[in-house]
Amino acid sequence: MNCRLILAAALLAATTLSAQQGPPKSPPATESATLNGKSVTITYSSPRVNGRAGQIFSKEGLIGKDPSYPIWRAGANAATTLHTDADLMLGSLMLAKGDYSLWVDISDPNNWVLIVNKQSGQWGRTYDAAQNVGTVKMTNSATPALVENLKYTIAGGKLTLAWENHAASVDIMAH
Repeated sequence: MNCRLILAAALLAATTLSAQQGPPKSPPATESATLNGKSVTITYSSPRVNGRAGQIFSKEGLIGKDPSYPIWRAGANAATTLHTDADLMLGSLMLAKGDYSLWVDISDPNNWVLIVNKQSGQWGRTYDAAQNVGTVKMTNSATPALVENLKYTIAGGKLTLAWENHAASVDIMAH
């Protein structure tokens, strides 16, 4: 009887703690598209602006606290990954089908550079430049309104990353 009572109390405590945590601060997200009959998927964690507009991308801002700054993991938590079932042309960079991590050099706030790295599955602050496959200049623009949750889209021949008041895109095409 005492064992059942202890077990029930432990289950109740675990359920209560789980319910109090609420949704994750940077929930997992994916963006998938079919290009030339082949699947392309970006897997990332989507941080929120959460009242920090104007305080995210600067050296003193949220991302500036990462040890790899000005190289950003292009999401939160684990490194953002790209999986492609086709060979891709990403801007001027040719990628063989496979798995990669995506990073962004934000040292110039108006001229971001997408970094494609052959390492994948690592924690997001574990950046190894020796694993880079290549880099691509992105086209930057202001968003028409605040983008609260970081969002990737693959549409119209573009891969776009939007968050806060920034949008950066690069051409994408499957071969």
